[in-house]
Amino acid sequence: MGLYKQHSGAKPIRYVRNTAIVAVLLAFALATLFPIYFMIMSSFGDPVEAGAANYSLWPQKFTFASYSFFFHYSEYSYRWLLNSLIVSACVMVSNVVFASLAGYAFSRIRFRGRGALFALLLSAMMIPYQVTQVPLYILVVNIFHIQNTYGALIMPTLVTVYNIFLAKQFMSSIPKEILECAKVEGCNQLQIFIRIVMPLSKTVMAVMAILTFMESWNTFFWPLLVTNTMDMQTIQVGLKNFRFANTTYFAPMMAGATVSALPMFILFFSLQKYFLEGVTVGAVKG
Repeated sequence: MGLYKQHSGAKPIRYVRNTAIVAVLLAFALATLFPIYFMIMSSFGDPVEAGAANYSLWPQKFTFASYSFFFHYSEYSYRWLLNSLIVSACVMVSNVVFASLAGYAFSRIRFRGRGALFALLLSAMMIPYQVTQVPLYILVVNIFHIQNTYGALIMPTLVTVYNIFLAKQFMSSIPKEILECAKVEGCNQLQIFIRIVMPLSKTVMAVMAILTFMESWNTFFWPLLVTNTMDMQTIQVGLKNFRFANTTYFAPMMAGATVSALPMFILFFSLQKYFLEGVTVGAVKG
């Protein structure tokens, strides 16, 4: 009888605890989704009311005029989207290729100073992103003289340490026996990488592609530094042209932000299977 009462008393406590956890998670979810909701709702506002600081949660009338205003406001609106697509695609491909090669080298090839070099790369991850902008800017402008070009936008992020770390951790979990069998069959390192390691690493390569594309697409500070004409700006930098000293085209700017966010939504939801699988990449070995 006493044991039954003990279990009966535990049920309300467990119910209250689960309810509190759900409430907290729901609050975090709402806080995360609210900026997206506000951006989308604001994009349907009237562009005529752009200068009015009317930050309502629901537009007075739904209209696509702000989207039309965004694409017709400047002749470079489509060019901004094209620039972002070119830069993000190039950065994504280069990171997948170079990070995979480096990850394979650090995980499977024995060479002198491998541990020290990998530790040096990991230490570079601790340096804040903003600290490296000044030396990078000097290299791009004063040494390579490629300011306001695609090369200036792409070169600093051809490969990132995080992607190398991600690839190395995943490739370290590939059984050595598979690679040894390939060596017995006469395959060299490049053949092993292309024919065996790459097919087994599709998940981590997809995760690297998703994260790299999203990071490059959303980058604002570096394109702002190295571009000085509107035809070379990316979409994130181009949106600042809707803000002036005395007024801001608020609804058209939100329309542009919504348009710039669409590729991210499409990319994530179409490849979320690989993204969710990649959450545990490198966490389990053997």
